[in-house]
Amino acid sequence: MKRTLFALAAATLVTLPAVTVPVLADEAAFARASGCMACHAVDRRMVGPSFRDISARYAGQADAVARMTVKVQRGGAGVWGPIPMPANPRLSEADARRLAVWSLSHR
Repeated sequence: MKRTLFALAAATLVTLPAVTVPVLADEAAFARASGCMACHAVDRRMVGPSFRDISARYAGQADAVARMTVKVQRGGAGVWGPIPMPANPRLSEADARRLAVWSLSHR
């Protein structure tokens, strides 16, 4: 049974269509390519908070990835000060989630 499931899973992976979004092995490079690093840095505040500060603020919150995904796509204001974070409507939900997960991983 396990061999059958494994064979089916392997066959499915081979037949999946190509991903249209550029796949970057390095999540930091993806964040740079998406424009995040224009306002954020990993370990220091720039225009916006550092990724470490973001990660610390949302630590332990079960819905942190979902909330950050929305913020990445829609932007936000008032949480970290008077400068608003612009929306990123061209990012797919999957890419916004990818950035949210990466942003929250800096502890």
